[in-house]
Amino acid sequence: MTDTQTFVFTPERLAKAQAIIAQYPEGKQKSALLPLLHLVQEQEGWTSEAGMDYVADLLHILPVEVYEVASFYTMYHLEPVGKHVIEYCRTGPCCLMGGEDVYGYLKQKLGINTGETTPDGKFTLKEVECLAACGWGPVFQVREKYYMHLTNDKVDEIIEELSK
Repeated sequence: MTDTQTFVFTPERLAKAQAIIAQYPEGKQKSALLPLLHLVQEQEGWTSEAGMDYVADLLHILPVEVYEVASFYTMYHLEPVGKHVIEYCRTGPCCLMGGEDVYGYLKQKLGINTGETTPDGKFTLKEVECLAACGWGPVFQVREKYYMHLTNDKVDEIIEELSK
């Protein structure tokens, strides 16, 4: 979506949002917040302020209540991102298994730093706390897929595959 001042769900997503909200008892609709934010991100590729305001209106809550949740969870992108968001684990176990070197190589290969997107819009790098794959580090995640036991050669293969 190019206009960040307004946001509305497509008719299909609005129907899905209403079905999600209906799953919760009266007065507890705020519990639908996480899945509704996923719908926003699915529609526009990121979670804009306009999208969060829209969700607040749907749930009859204050926008700040939505902002607090969206800014807490790293799965919500609060800025536009590339087609592939590479979330890499920055915690001790991955670093001890060579993560810092591999992530340095990844940054060099893509020509970007953490929080940046490649000029072609294909890749965004995002540093996250723990991906819960400590025994398989270094590790990064793209959407629901984990890439484990990373080496520079594996990074080359992964980037080549995702670039297609």
